[in-house]
Order: sequence, then structure tokens, then C-alpha cells
Amino acid sequence: MDMDRLDFQRDKDIIIPRALFATTEQTFLKDITLLEKIYKKDQILFYLKNTKERISNLVCDLVSKRYSTEPFKRFSL
Repeated sequence: MDMDRLDFQRDKDIIIPRALFATTEQTFLKDITLLEKIYKKDQILFYLKNTKERISNLVCDLVSKRYSTEPFKRFSL
């Protein structure tokens, strides 16, 4: 993927999940804060819930707690 050709609005379906895929419990606050400077809460939630990226359940828990939404999982145990 050519990073120079990404557009923050057009490619939010790629950018949001990739940023969350790469986050850890230690970097979550910094990473989600950066995303929130560009995207609304509902956009972040939508693309996280609907992506095919392998987002960890831990990240899903962190996002749902941050936004006080019903917890959700990407993978069942």
C-alpha cells in the first residue's frame, strides 16, 4: 500500500482498523487519541466492528470502555 496516496476521509475503512490492529494496551491511549483528532467516535466504532482486520478482543474491550458502549468481540473463544 502506498502511504502517500492514502486520504484520511476516503480511506478511513483502512486507516482506522490498521491503527487499532497495531495498538497495544500500553499504547492504546496515545493511538486512540490520535484517531479521535481525525475521526468521530461513531466512525471508529463502525470501522472497528466491521473490519476484516484481526483486531484483538483486548482492543475491542478498550474501545468499548473508552466510549461506554456495550462490549463486543471480534473473535469468540
